Amino acid sequence: MANIKSSKKAIKVIAKKTENNHELQARVKNLIKDCDKAIQAGDKEKATALYNDVKKYIDQATSKGFMKENTANRQKSRLAHKVKEMA
Repeated sequence: MANIKSSKKAIKVIAKKTENNHELQARVKNLIKDCDKAIQAGDKEKATALYNDVKKYIDQATSKGFMKENTANRQKSRLAHKVKEMA
C-alpha cells in the first residue's frame, strides 16, 4: 500500500478507470451477443435497434483506445451484413 497521498489517489483513479473499461468491454460483448441472438430469432426490428446500440458503444470503445479501429470496423461490418441479409 502506498504511503504518499498522491500515490493513494492514483491507486483510486486507476481502479475506477479499470472498472469503467471492464464495464464498457462487457457492454460491447453482451450487445453483440444479443444482436446475434435477435438475428438468429429472425426479429429484424430488435436486431436493427441492437445494431444501432452496438455501433454507438463500439465507437466509444474505439475513441477511448480500448479497441483498435480496424477491429471495430470489422465487427460493425459483419453485424451490418447479418442484419441486412435478414429477409
